Amino acid sequence: MIYLEGQQDQVVKRSVEINGVEGRELRLEPSNFDLQNKVVYTIEEVEPGKRYIAHFSNVPGLSGIAYGQLRLKTNYPEKPEVSIRIRCRFGS
Repeated sequence: MIYLEGQQDQVVKRSVEINGVEGRELRLEPSNFDLQNKVVYTIEEVEPGKRYIAHFSNVPGLSGIAYGQLRLKTNYPEKPEVSIRIRCRFGS
């Protein structure tokens, strides 16, 4: 879970690491993101086919509470999807 909290005029950044199984290539593909216009994300491939970092930050001026998630498709049949839950809380 990613938790972004701060003042309305702040930009808060958080990251989460996603690792593949030793000896197996991991491919990730975004499939669903339900916090458009509130949160921005990027997926950085740190070690090709092995290690990724998902970076998240709020859109400037965000106010209130928001919940959502980013779903990523994988190439692993036993774990076809990775879901990262996101919670935001910003006040004035």
